[in-house]
Amino acid sequence: MRYLPSSLLVLILVIGFAPVTAETIKKTSSGICHPPESSYYDRIEKFHGFDSLETCLASGGRLPKQLASNNAPKLNKHRADSYRRSAFGHGWDDADGDCQNSRAEALIASSSTPVRFATDKSCRVVTGRWISPFTGNLIQNSSEIDIDHVVPLAWAWERGASNWSDARRERFANDERNLWPVEASLNRSKGARGPNEWLPPSGACSYVARFHRLTKIYKLKVRPKEATWIGAFIDECRS
Repeated sequence: MRYLPSSLLVLILVIGFAPVTAETIKKTSSGICHPPESSYYDRIEKFHGFDSLETCLASGGRLPKQLASNNAPKLNKHRADSYRRSAFGHGWDDADGDCQNSRAEALIASSSTPVRFATDKSCRVVTGRWISPFTGNLIQNSSEIDIDHVVPLAWAWERGASNWSDARRERFANDERNLWPVEASLNRSKGARGPNEWLPPSGACSYVARFHRLTKIYKLKVRPKEATWIGAFIDECRS
């Protein structure tokens, strides 16, 4: 088992418990995105932090009722311009027309044994042997698996994918290099967060390295503080 260097742990702790800035959007467990102007903002202690209201809403959040009502016209425009899953295609694609969509192909490619399909004529994978890159756990039932987008679609949208063609976005959403079979619970815990906001329980170095490689391949506009964090993390992994 690989342990993270002590200096890296300190870096993670410092970032994870950094003081909240005025721009931080606080998303509560009930899914409400509280910007600083929310009357409840200062009372909220447990939350997921977002660096913009747009990314919080894109993660499935919503505004407090009063703010939603007062800003309805602005919010409607925001929603029209913000991330939508359908911009990356409608579900898993079967680009080669072989009946197996990109979810099935990701499961087939990553299983260490031949997979079993639901029926002889079905293309739906039901069992195999997968080692989760997020935990190292063995998974044999595909119903326990989510296909994680290593670089989340909403995250990519905010960093340049909104300006891509529909075809490029669909390729990105179905690119096997960006698809990892992982525990469903961890994929949902991660949501649309980048590695400076969320890391898996194990395999963090491989995860961040792959994340970084994909941002380079697709020329995503990583924000300066994210790039600094990722660079420092990868350097620690190499040391």
